[in-house]
Amino acid sequence: MAIVEQDRPAGPLALPAGDGEHREREPLGVFSRPVHARGWRSWLFTVDHKRIGIMYGAAALFFLILGGVPALLIRAQLAGPNGTVLTADQYNQVMTMHGTVMIFLVVMPIGACFINYLVPLQIGARDVAFPRLNALSFWTFLFGGLFLNLSWILGGAPDGGWFSYAPNTGVVFSPTHGMDFWALTIIITGIASSVGAVNLIVTMLNMRAPGMSLMRMPIFTWMALVTQFLLLFAIPVLTVAAFLLFFDRRFGANFFDVSQGADPLLWQHLFWIFGHPEVYLMILPAFGIVSEVLPVFARKPLFGYPFVVFSGVAIAFMGFGVWAHHMFASGLGPVSVAAFALATMFIAVPTGVKIINWVATMWGGRLKFDPAMLFAIALVLQFTLGGLSGVTHAIAPADTQQTDTYYIVAHFHYVLFGGALFGFVAGWYFWWPKVFGYKLNRTLGLVHFWWMVIGFNLTFGFMHILGLQGMPRRIYTYADGMGWNLWNMVSTAGAFILATSFIVFFVNIFVSRKHKTHEVDPWDARSIEWMTSSPPPAHNFDEIPVVHHLDEFWYRKYAEDDDGQLVQIATGDEVYRKELAQAEQDHAAEHMHMPSVSYWPIVFSAGLPLVGLGMIFNLGLAVLGGLVSLVALFGWVLEPSVAPEDSHGPAPASEEEAVSVG
Repeated sequence: MAIVEQDRPAGPLALPAGDGEHREREPLGVFSRPVHARGWRSWLFTVDHKRIGIMYGAAALFFLILGGVPALLIRAQLAGPNGTVLTADQYNQVMTMHGTVMIFLVVMPIGACFINYLVPLQIGARDVAFPRLNALSFWTFLFGGLFLNLSWILGGAPDGGWFSYAPNTGVVFSPTHGMDFWALTIIITGIASSVGAVNLIVTMLNMRAPGMSLMRMPIFTWMALVTQFLLLFAIPVLTVAAFLLFFDRRFGANFFDVSQGADPLLWQHLFWIFGHPEVYLMILPAFGIVSEVLPVFARKPLFGYPFVVFSGVAIAFMGFGVWAHHMFASGLGPVSVAAFALATMFIAVPTGVKIINWVATMWGGRLKFDPAMLFAIALVLQFTLGGLSGVTHAIAPADTQQTDTYYIVAHFHYVLFGGALFGFVAGWYFWWPKVFGYKLNRTLGLVHFWWMVIGFNLTFGFMHILGLQGMPRRIYTYADGMGWNLWNMVSTAGAFILATSFIVFFVNIFVSRKHKTHEVDPWDARSIEWMTSSPPPAHNFDEIPVVHHLDEFWYRKYAEDDDGQLVQIATGDEVYRKELAQAEQDHAAEHMHMPSVSYWPIVFSAGLPLVGLGMIFNLGLAVLGGLVSLVALFGWVLEPSVAPEDSHGPAPASEEEAVSVG
């Protein structure tokens, strides 16, 4: 059911309105909507984009722990020569799970967390276009992640690396069910990403507030839009590859079996056609966050907004044309290598444009170094370092030496961790007051920042040296006397400092939650998500704001006087209260129609891991899972479009009061 905004009728309806005695038919049994759910059940059945965004964030933090512990085990194993913490087989499993969990279950979902929560607020919409599909995306992702981690207790985790190169992933070299779990997880989470991408694209293109043209969209929403197009075109390629791999393993197909004449390079092409755009779909949301944070804490508008927008679009297009630079050592031939080397050099241009714009935004500004700003600046610096080491891969002879060494490990962690996670943490500190009604403690935030920066650079900075010294990646131990002992020990110490920084973050959340202030505009922000209460009501805005400018909220607070001097004409709280008064005068909340909650998204998603387990262990279980999902689809179609008890009148004032309408 798509969300709709019902205007008050201006005149008589085309059809008679009836005698007023008509009652909506009560739906039967399970087809009624769970409108009276309270507490945790209201979260299970919610279709509210804000709650779904929060659940994406909570799930991602849970998986961050599951993906972070293997990282610490890796570093403990490699702290010194001849490590004995893990066996070779255990190391392969831990390494594979670390990469897979961090990419597919942590970094991508954190981006989804921000996009789900913020985009409808930033464009002035009440929810996403298809709220039930939004819930389905989240539950499918969550069940997919739990399904992958079941492999730890059902025969062994995947052991072919997060890239899963053939033929290492064939049953000859990986005889446990781990890679089966991996392939099916990719398919399940791919469904979640694809459905979410379509939903959010429709939302951003069709549900913007009056006056919000594309070039008045907040920069974070722009990067979210680009990211969703990347997902839409990149995910199906990996899904196809995962299908082929699973058919090879379980049904004797020969897509990657060299002994049957197959070419294992097919996997590398399919994987990296997805894999390189994957880098950008992880970092572009973080770029959007940084582009929102820097102007607020520099007290200046974003320098070169159109350039930042179109450089993001250019990165997305060019990201699909550089996949083979991951394969220079595979014998592609000189023409292919030259072409992809040039493309790799060109993609540095739009990326460099963004960096220049961020620096110019800060230049001459009145910088305020709160934790959000510090994390944003750290992203700019560390991503620049990662980008520079990436450009060296465009030089094929150098890449041939660097590939499969720790230089690559250092590079992609500077890009993905330094370029994505630092941005996401900046976003948490920035939007936390809007989402939960209280700021995170500044002192603990500074401790978190410095420990994270120090830990990150100790962990990954010296891996450049290890790589240049020739230490191969993906080895589970090394001999003494190679000259690698010192930097491996430093890297391990850094990893544990890095882990400690996240403990500080969790403590900060626990400590700060007692100090709710519900400030509407704690940072003197610029975009319209700050024009509503903190946290926002279920319906986001009592009256949808009309947009006249980029940075609409800022323009309602500041103007030039007769002398051309910038003066404040209203505080953020005054702007908010003025909007409230106008909405009350217009009776705007009396004609609001919010989407009703539903059982079926979570039921449909719960059937998918059962199908997966059945495909691995017993086809009868697969049939059961398929029936669960099929019944859910019937319920989805047959449940009433709205619950009769749901609100069609004044909307609830807060999210707590809104549990019955999700």
